Amino acid sequence: MTNLPSHARVVIIGGGVIGCSVAYHLAKLGWKDVVLLERKQLTSGTTWHAAGLIAQLRASSNMTKLAKYTQELYGALEAETGVSTGFKRVGSITVALTDERKEEIFRSAAMARAFGVDIDEITPTEIGEKYPHLNLENVKAGVFLDKDGQGDPANIALALAKGARQGGALIQERVKVSAIARQGRRVTGVDWRAEDGSSGHITCDMIVNCAGMWGHEVGRMAGVNVPLHACEHFYIVSEPIKGLSQLPVLRVPDECAYYKEDAGKMMLGAFEPQAKPWAMNGIPDSFEFDQLPEDFDHFEPILEMAINRMPMLGEAGIHTFFNGPESFTPDDAYHLGLAPEMDNVWVAAGFNSIGIQSAGGAGMALSQWMESGSKPFDLGDVDINRMQPFQGNKHYLFERSKETLGLLYADHFPYRQKASARHIRHSPFHSKLDADAAVFGEAGGWERPNWFAKPSQQRAYHYSWKRQNWFDNAAQELAALRTGVGMYDMSSFGKLRVEGPDAEAFLNYICGNDLSVPIGKIVYTQFLNHAGGIEADITVTRLSETAFIVITPAVTRLADETWMRRHLDDRAVVITDVTAGEAVMAVMGPQARQLLQAVSPNDFSNEANPFGTMQEIEIGLGLARAHRVSYVGELGWEIYVSSDMALHLYDTLSAAGTAFDLKPCGMHAMDCGRIEKGFRHFGHDITCEDHVLEAGLGFAVKTNKPEFIGRDAVLRKKEAGLNTRLLQFQLQDPGPMLYHNEPVLRDGEIVGYLSSGAYGHSLGAAIGMGYVPCKGETREDLLASAYEIDVAGTRIKATASLRPLYDPSATRVKA
Repeated sequence: MTNLPSHARVVIIGGGVIGCSVAYHLAKLGWKDVVLLERKQLTSGTTWHAAGLIAQLRASSNMTKLAKYTQELYGALEAETGVSTGFKRVGSITVALTDERKEEIFRSAAMARAFGVDIDEITPTEIGEKYPHLNLENVKAGVFLDKDGQGDPANIALALAKGARQGGALIQERVKVSAIARQGRRVTGVDWRAEDGSSGHITCDMIVNCAGMWGHEVGRMAGVNVPLHACEHFYIVSEPIKGLSQLPVLRVPDECAYYKEDAGKMMLGAFEPQAKPWAMNGIPDSFEFDQLPEDFDHFEPILEMAINRMPMLGEAGIHTFFNGPESFTPDDAYHLGLAPEMDNVWVAAGFNSIGIQSAGGAGMALSQWMESGSKPFDLGDVDINRMQPFQGNKHYLFERSKETLGLLYADHFPYRQKASARHIRHSPFHSKLDADAAVFGEAGGWERPNWFAKPSQQRAYHYSWKRQNWFDNAAQELAALRTGVGMYDMSSFGKLRVEGPDAEAFLNYICGNDLSVPIGKIVYTQFLNHAGGIEADITVTRLSETAFIVITPAVTRLADETWMRRHLDDRAVVITDVTAGEAVMAVMGPQARQLLQAVSPNDFSNEANPFGTMQEIEIGLGLARAHRVSYVGELGWEIYVSSDMALHLYDTLSAAGTAFDLKPCGMHAMDCGRIEKGFRHFGHDITCEDHVLEAGLGFAVKTNKPEFIGRDAVLRKKEAGLNTRLLQFQLQDPGPMLYHNEPVLRDGEIVGYLSSGAYGHSLGAAIGMGYVPCKGETREDLLASAYEIDVAGTRIKATASLRPLYDPSATRVKA
């Protein structure tokens, strides 16, 4: 009979490499009463058949930090535990077969240097020297990372498990969690059933869902949404190849392939463009070290390209054709963190074929988060709070997973849109915008107009690292906002009503700015954490004595609502998501006042409706609220109307707008406008680890009000001085494009990287924002240096500014 304790501090569900890593790192922190339950045998889900590629470079600095930690951990784990991990730093090469891919990998190389990762751009000749078996036909260039490696996935997990046991954790195989007990927003324990027939219940303070491709099912048992779906993943292993010695890992993403030498054999794996989802109706209960049926027809196109690229594969013969399941998420980023629906359910699942190279860092980050109650650094890329409730829909996951597997090796173009599982959430204006030739992008499931096509233009993206086919469209849309009047749909932005007797006091506690304001006042503010970092970037409008409306970015609405609820305590406050109940059309530009006066009898003058105030208005034949704020730095209003009156509002504005050459505008034009004005973008320019003062947002913090979250950290920073500042940069060459993560050089040395970038059509060049160290320096010292931005290996001179490059005195928005 299986004997398990009746109580644990934490129960970890799942014994793959992720669960073992979480247990290992919690034990390292000194946690006792850690119990890991594995339904079958450790590693028997996905871990055992993983390719074991271990790379350092990821798409952001913190994800790279975690990947670097992982390979350093694996390098030392064997000595610590005595379990052979097979870890070898063999290096890796990624090759480009097109000019677009070459720019992508060269931009990645520049980014790597900013993140402190050693990387070299290499020529086709140098690739051939490192990989003599490769057909160099069409190879343009490559990048080489000497510290990347490969390892034995199952043994890595077993080494982590042994380390966890040495630290006091209990790891029990062949015990399935059959039910999870809940009370309110907390899990109270788990029911378990062992293969030997015994069963029981463990009460616990918290659980961690590390169930891999079972994560969605386990999530539902715990009352949380964990969107992921299993897909078939294929690779072959050749017969032994005479004379084959150790080689770097090789990736040829333009042919959807990766290669790994292992014990004198060659492995070929694939991330094909159209994947095969698996187990739509659930994973068989008996699944353990299982393989899926071969599908040679599906794999054959990849194999044909591979034999051409690596001719020895065609001569060696196939020893093993393997097909096994791996889980994929809707956006190809894994899920980590405290689930929004519950207050003690943690998640580490959905690793999209990079579980081995992510496990060490993910386990370290999650354990530190669990220990302190706060994220150790920004984890927004993978924080499960980014997922929307609808994304747990099984049919949605089935359709989206067909695409996401292949996107791992697809060109990672800027602004690339997902093609599958679309048209789920529509603004009330959607049909009108569609009729006006909108080209839609997707954010949080919302279909949003990103740009508007001209009559003779195809309504589709033509992706590139250079100027894309909508470049001139966005320029003309921004010109309308700057010189005339334009309108863009903001209905997708989150709208949270906060009301009750304690609403004002509650918002003053969680916001840095002062919410003790008159009815109709709009307050720009942030939710701060105890370190002074920014958890949310919002506006709050006072609607009445006891009611406010909080406006959040579309994709952070759930995270922001969760933050509010977790700090509500017993205050007399009700929070209601009213996002779908109101449509919002932003009307912006020098002629915005004239247009609104043409359709409304209300007074839009500075005296009646100054910047930062709201008024209830009549418009056309209906009613609305006019909020005088702007994210593009122009005179304008955001018009809030109940969804049933949205089409009437659109028709009313459009009809009157003909006299003003009113132009519909998209999100790309809005982004160009905001970066010219130096407005911060949450998740890029400002995150939970960026101090509000260093982000240049001290004007939105009022330390003279009573206690609020982050107040002490703001006062400490004021006393100690800033370590870094967020600067705005304008390239002196009008040609290159900026996106984000391009290195910033100060007097020839890399000092940081751009947090965001876009083209400043009004200013005539690309604009970026990024943090630059400044400890002990004055503003004048900081701006006296010479700055450059590294774009795919080419250094471009840039002008730096602490004030907005466009309309620094804000005269236009207050006109």
